[in-house]
Amino acid sequence: MFKKTLRSAAGALAMSSAMVATQAMADGHALDLSGKTVEWIIPFSETGGSAKWANFYAPLLSEALPGTPTVVVTFNPGAGSTKGANAFQEMSYEDGTTLFGSSGSTQFPYLLNDPRVRYEYGDWNVVLASGTGGVAYLPTDLAGQLGDSGDASPLAGEEFIYGSQGATRLDLVPLLAWEMLGLQVEPVFGIKGRGDGRLMFERGEANIDYQTSSSFLKGVTPLVEAGTAVPWFSFGSLDASGDIVRDPTFPDMPTFKEVCEATAACATEGEQWEAWKAFFTAGFPAQKMVFLPAGAPDAAIATYTEAFQAVHARDDFAEISAARLGVYPQMTGDAAQTALSSATDVPQDAKDFVINWLSERYGVVLQ
Repeated sequence: MFKKTLRSAAGALAMSSAMVATQAMADGHALDLSGKTVEWIIPFSETGGSAKWANFYAPLLSEALPGTPTVVVTFNPGAGSTKGANAFQEMSYEDGTTLFGSSGSTQFPYLLNDPRVRYEYGDWNVVLASGTGGVAYLPTDLAGQLGDSGDASPLAGEEFIYGSQGATRLDLVPLLAWEMLGLQVEPVFGIKGRGDGRLMFERGEANIDYQTSSSFLKGVTPLVEAGTAVPWFSFGSLDASGDIVRDPTFPDMPTFKEVCEATAACATEGEQWEAWKAFFTAGFPAQKMVFLPAGAPDAAIATYTEAFQAVHARDDFAEISAARLGVYPQMTGDAAQTALSSATDVPQDAKDFVINWLSERYGVVLQ
């Protein structure tokens, strides 16, 4: 009950902080980071989408911050990001030189009350929220068996291996999607980042995979060009009405919803679909976020908020970000607070379905 109260209060507290932070900048109380090094902690390995996202932003953020400090991305992989998030929870604000980058794989264990979680989003201070997408892909021979519109029915008898960070991580979105399509997919749990899953695919140790957009653009596109991987579907994006539409980064690629509609075993209605859509919504439209630690003063929150806004205002930002991150919202201020709220709030019915599914399918007991 206490944790639920914290979560419900987090949005209001964060919104209040954002408004005060804006006033702090107006009053000129910005940090001076001259001569300092900012550490941006990523709780994954250096091969995945979070690493590519942070490495894209780091030099741009350095230029935009007062005093142009050096921004260094460091990695603390383990337990599908829970290790790094728990460590960040123990940190308190000191001088504005520590940032943390979360992902959907950090959000999902929190939403599902995973007993390994010792972090509380309500204690942190969001300064950036980045939307993203995801793409599922196959080896060429298996992709050649797909039916019209990506119909998965011809693959129902195949045995698939998938490198996974864990069943309670963002991987539950593709795992549930593939099950809905009637595929027999056995995950190999314990990889430290999605990039490691891609490497398993490249080595022939896995024959199905998905990557977030930034990792797909940089890491999988060369495989597609070499003819060793074929994109199957994107998870899609949400329009203003909350409906799933084609991903703007991959407009020629069918969405999972389209593939589901084309596959007899799959249904785009009912509790299974609603649970999948709820966790997709929590995991992707605000999939990656940047936080200052607990106790950050308004001036620090405002300084980083304004710095990210300056990055987004660059004349070349749309061009350079599309090639590295894809075409997705990059949110600061009130928009980031709203994104944080949507990413950490899932209907209880959807949670109950996923908790039961995790127990029955993978023996993961969370209650």
